[in-house]
Amino acid sequence: MEPVFSFPVLLPRGVGSLTQALHQQLRAAILDGRLPPHAALPATRKVAEALGVARNTVVAAYDLLIAEGYVVPRQGARPQVAEFARRRSKPARAGVDASRFAPAWRTPFLQPSPARSLPERNFRLGIPDHRHFPHEVWRRLMAQTLRRSARESFAYAPSQGIPALREAIAQHVAFARAVACSADDVIVTSGAQQAFDLIARLLVTPGQTKVAVEEPGYPPVRAAFAAAGARLVPLPVDDEGLCVERLPEDVRIISVTPSHQSPTGVAMSLRRRAALLDFARRHHAVIVEDDYDGEFRFGGRPLDALQTLDRDAQVFYVGTFSKSMFPSLRKGFVVAPAWARSGLVTVKHCVDSHCDGITQAALAAFIRDGHLARHVRHMRPIYAARREALLDGLQRGLGEWLQPIPSEAGLHLAARLRDPAQASKLMPVVLRAAAGAEATAEYAMTRNIEPAVTFGYGVIDAADISAALAGLRRSLRKL
Repeated sequence: MEPVFSFPVLLPRGVGSLTQALHQQLRAAILDGRLPPHAALPATRKVAEALGVARNTVVAAYDLLIAEGYVVPRQGARPQVAEFARRRSKPARAGVDASRFAPAWRTPFLQPSPARSLPERNFRLGIPDHRHFPHEVWRRLMAQTLRRSARESFAYAPSQGIPALREAIAQHVAFARAVACSADDVIVTSGAQQAFDLIARLLVTPGQTKVAVEEPGYPPVRAAFAAAGARLVPLPVDDEGLCVERLPEDVRIISVTPSHQSPTGVAMSLRRRAALLDFARRHHAVIVEDDYDGEFRFGGRPLDALQTLDRDAQVFYVGTFSKSMFPSLRKGFVVAPAWARSGLVTVKHCVDSHCDGITQAALAAFIRDGHLARHVRHMRPIYAARREALLDGLQRGLGEWLQPIPSEAGLHLAARLRDPAQASKLMPVVLRAAAGAEATAEYAMTRNIEPAVTFGYGVIDAADISAALAGLRRSLRKL
């Protein structure tokens, strides 16, 4: 039989309301323009015969369209589609109408990174190795959590995180980083990025609060404070970390990565840490300490965290499980001073009432039962071997062009160009040969920084590192 409509109409058989299904599909066709204005609807008898339904079903669907104003009845003639502004399948104008955005978002300061085509083993930053993760343990804990928490999973978890996870995190950071805190001090977040966002929302007065950030530094941190309306003050970084002596007196928030600077990899010296804490005390400022991969340490005893040295309740300690476990877990935390806890919980409740309880419970068990500590111990020598291969290749094969920047922690290592004047010539060759590596200029607000390149070794084996650097050496020799 010849179809009565120019588009397919699919009606349920045996279940549901035929009238409702037909009405919804015809309404969607009108809104999308498949039934244009002034088009006459087919006769109800003909539609009923074509679709194999009762005529009353079609009459009822037409009546609903008439009642809603989508169709206009006509005396002695078939009803026709009404004239009105229908929705469009394509935007009326190309591009983005940024005038409708809030002022802070009219100039993008952090775009999602475009997908890059990289080989499986590459120098990409910030990604841990999935091959050595105890997947079977994690699956078992997730399954146990689902079985045990059938009732709880249908309830809202506390905004600050479930008690079991906050207790586990407090014990973990005390053991791994000597951060003294209790479960009450911990607020669970959806990754470190949300932690920065919550702190910025709580402490920044738009257009007034000055926030010092590292230059170069981690772009998502800058984005969180910029989105809150902060006035950013970029401060240089050298081999001792943030140049504290350059801090303006009216800065009220200082964001730092003291254990393993992002992206240069340097550790803030004890002298600078003491000076930073003293500055914050004297100028009534706060410090946001981002310790994103401090569990992986390859040198001697790590320097104490700023939070450990803090005696004036001025440090917000931010951590994440993206590097020690995996990024899609989306779990981070803030160890907050007592005076700020209730405010942070209130902000968290407003913007994201709670993190999901299932993965929180599984993560709590993973930490509590010692799996996280065992996994970190297992991965430390693996990453150490890769770091040694990277250092060896940079020093022995590429020392003519690159100088490694001192670093004893984390999952990446940077090297500066020995001849900055050759940056425009050398950098494209380095980034092409070392797939996934990044120029530190990509982490800077300005371009007035010494040229350097950062290599990640989270997902690349030592042998692949040596082979890639040998290829880089050959490419540079050709220049």
